[in-house]
Amino acid sequence: MIQRFVQASRFIVLLAVAGSFAAAVTLLVYGSILTFATVGETLAAWSVSSKGLKALVLTFIEAIDVFLLGVVFYIIALALYELFIDDTIPLPEWLVIHNLDDLKYKLVGVLIVVMGVLFLGQAMRWDGQPDLLGFGVSTALVIAALTWFLSLKGKKG
Repeated sequence: MIQRFVQASRFIVLLAVAGSFAAAVTLLVYGSILTFATVGETLAAWSVSSKGLKALVLTFIEAIDVFLLGVVFYIIALALYELFIDDTIPLPEWLVIHNLDDLKYKLVGVLIVVMGVLFLGQAMRWDGQPDLLGFGVSTALVIAALTWFLSLKGKKG
C-alpha cells in the first residue's frame, strides 16, 4: 500500500508542470504581443530618428528577454514531466533530460544568455548616470561562475 502511494505521489509534480507551462505560455504570448504592438506602433508613426531607433531596439531586446524567460519555463515544464511522469515523449536530443543535473545544466546555459541580454538592455538604456560598470562587473562575475559550473560537467563526464 505504501509503495503504491509513493509511486502515485510522483503525479503531484503535474502541478509544477502545469504551472511552469502556464508561465511559459503567458510569457511567450506577452512577448509576442509586445513585439507585434511595437511593430504596429513603428509602422503607424513611421518617423526615423536615432533616438527612435534606440528605443525600438531596446523594446525588441526586452521582448527577446521575455521570450528567453518563457523558454526557461517551458524547458522546466518539459523536464519535470520527462523526469517524473513519462520519459518516452519524443523530444529533440538537446532537450532530453535524464536527471536533475541535466536540467540544471540546461537551465544554467539559458540563464547565461538571459543575463547577457539583460545587460545589453541596461547598456542600451544607459544615460551616463547610474553605475553601469558595477552592474556589468557583477553580471560578468555571475556569468563566469555559471560558466565554471558548466565546465564541471565536462570534467565529470
